[in-house]
Amino acid sequence: MPRARTTETADRIRAAALELIAAKGVHQVSLREIAERVGITKPALYYHFASRDELVRSLVQPFIDEVEEALARFGPGADARELLGAYFDVAYRNRDVTAMIMRDPSILAMVDLASAVGDWRRRMVTMLAGPDAPLADVVRVQMAIGGLGDCTVVLPEAPPTELRESVLDAACDMLRR
Repeated sequence: MPRARTTETADRIRAAALELIAAKGVHQVSLREIAERVGITKPALYYHFASRDELVRSLVQPFIDEVEEALARFGPGADARELLGAYFDVAYRNRDVTAMIMRDPSILAMVDLASAVGDWRRRMVTMLAGPDAPLADVVRVQMAIGGLGDCTVVLPEAPPTELRESVLDAACDMLRR
């Protein structure tokens, strides 16, 4: 089988898994159900993903990698709108993954995403408020980040460009004293 077809099959498996897990939760979806949705056998699914955990990680890892890449471009004293805009762009592109996790928070532990999110938030607080920021400033940054992420999921019908601008305006307003 040519490699391109293997990649295509793995992509189809991920797409079906994301859709089913987002709708039902990770522990309510069997690998057999995912295989049937794709039109392959369960052993064929195992050829691409050795376990449910590996499949779920393959859904979440691109999001983690993109956030890490985006945050690496910024340092202390970063421009709030640029940093939050970069984070919004990644969160928006991965909103299906976020929705899946909101539906089934057990995924956070399954892929150790909670520690990654905590690290991202600590880093963004340091970049936007400083390393020894007062509690009020830390709260503002945390609320701006959390609200930004939530809006990418809870406002699915909003036009993307308008949503981005509105979210960034609100998040930056939150950071103003």
